[in-house]
Amino acid sequence: MDERDWQTEEFERHRGHLRGVAYRMLGSLSDADDVVQEAWLRLNRSDADSVENMRGWLTTVVARLSLDVRRSRQARREDYVGSWLPEPVVTVENGDDPEQEALLADSVGLALLVVLETLGPAERLAFVLHDMFGLPFGEIAPIVGRTPVATRQLASRARRRVQSAAPNPDADLTEQRAVVDAFLAASRAGDFDALVAVLDPDVVFRLDRGKLPAAAREPAMVRGAAEVAQYVLARGAPLAQFARPATVNGTAGVVVAPGPRPIAVVGFTIAEGRIVEIDLIADPDKLQALTLDE
Repeated sequence: MDERDWQTEEFERHRGHLRGVAYRMLGSLSDADDVVQEAWLRLNRSDADSVENMRGWLTTVVARLSLDVRRSRQARREDYVGSWLPEPVVTVENGDDPEQEALLADSVGLALLVVLETLGPAERLAFVLHDMFGLPFGEIAPIVGRTPVATRQLASRARRRVQSAAPNPDADLTEQRAVVDAFLAASRAGDFDALVAVLDPDVVFRLDRGKLPAAAREPAMVRGAAEVAQYVLARGAPLAQFARPATVNGTAGVVVAPGPRPIAVVGFTIAEGRIVEIDLIADPDKLQALTLDE
């Protein structure tokens, strides 16, 4: 095996890990793939013989690139209308083995990604690399330009915010699916009381339609069981008939598809048998790679 073949093999061995780091930093599969591709180009331009720890070297490159993307994204986000939600990882369920389907989706849920979005870039990087991937603070510190002690503090601050803001979802996918099915049945029947019954009193409904002109007429967020139920019956009930079961970032969700191309993905966060968060993603840019068989 020559050097180029070895380099390619090593990179492919770590591709999944690198994509996971970038996705948790950026909340976007397309941006994550771009970052991973740039890391590959930089590896090709480097002296690979001098790299003692390929996984560590590539992780550092991906982390730095992700920081750059996050910082440049802030300016673009100023023109965004409504809620910004992550690009979902979707697997359409075929009804044979939903638990297996869940294993195919990325394990980080939409609810956690929404909370991560509230962190500063350095905080998010410290938390992602240490708490999610187990990197020591001594390796993270040079990436964020801090001392190891200061980096530990960044991660600790981020951890407190995540623990206080991110819900602790139910783990059983079958039970999640039963709650989502009840939500859809109530939506299709126009049953307000049945809808309220499956919603947590403090449920949050977020809507991401990207930069579509119509998005300006939609609320970015609706809070409260009665308010969410009213909104769903007034605006979302017609879409329920086109909802197809899916796993969305590892939890029960739906894809709304009148035809082969989805018009929305809906993720649900369920805790103690009730829906605590609903994330509706209808941004065409985040759905363009998702197609379904008729």
